[in-house]
Amino acid sequence: MRYVDVHAHYDLGEFDDDLPKVLDSCSKEGVKVIIENGVHPISNRRILEHAKIFPMIKPALGYYPTHVVEYGVEKVDKEIDFMKKNKSKFIAIGEVGMDFKFGNDNPCGDKFKKIQKEGFEKFIELSEKTKKPLIIHSRKAELEVIDLLESSKLKNPVMHCFMGKKKLMQRVADNGWNFSISPIVDKLQQLQEMVSYTNINQLLTETDAPYLAPSPGERNDSRNIKIAVKKIAEIKGFEEIETADTIFMNYQRLFL
Repeated sequence: MRYVDVHAHYDLGEFDDDLPKVLDSCSKEGVKVIIENGVHPISNRRILEHAKIFPMIKPALGYYPTHVVEYGVEKVDKEIDFMKKNKSKFIAIGEVGMDFKFGNDNPCGDKFKKIQKEGFEKFIELSEKTKKPLIIHSRKAELEVIDLLESSKLKNPVMHCFMGKKKLMQRVADNGWNFSISPIVDKLQQLQEMVSYTNINQLLTETDAPYLAPSPGERNDSRNIKIAVKKIAEIKGFEEIETADTIFMNYQRLFL
């Protein structure tokens, strides 16, 4: 089996004590590639260092939407300049997007829509110029994100953990864009429906490690990609190895 995880966060503190051991276990389970997604400048630098040490890690540099609000657009511009100067060192732009859900990680909810949109538009423009795929966060902002993407020239967005309504899922699929599917597809009917009517050539796999663990309270890691592949294969009526190979080829076509 060849597994690929297009969205993980191994730069976070949850893996400080055992990252080499975790990645070695992932490799033994058949994980060939992990795209580690950045969320702010310090995160991006750490990911670039990981990529030097661990060949399976491929960097995606980005700016989480609530950090755009926290740090301001001027610092986003500075980070984009860094990314332009180092464009050969990363394969995608992510995690970027918009987030309007009120919660512990977004205590202002949708109060700062304008600045989030401004930041996201800058990364859309960067993707257009560099031809690097966008890995997109769109929590409670799915409609606004799709509207912005449809007004762009992008052909290669990846919708991370997309939870929009069915008509919005259909717009993404009809545009030929991509969904990354996490292991929680095993239990979540909404994601199962997404898989059922999306072309297999538009599907990728992710974990969002350490988040979105198959069992609540556990730390997620890329070994759980096999859960997502197994469920996708079941829904599509394919063999698991065929499904894993197709998804890996989707990764190669999009990111390499």
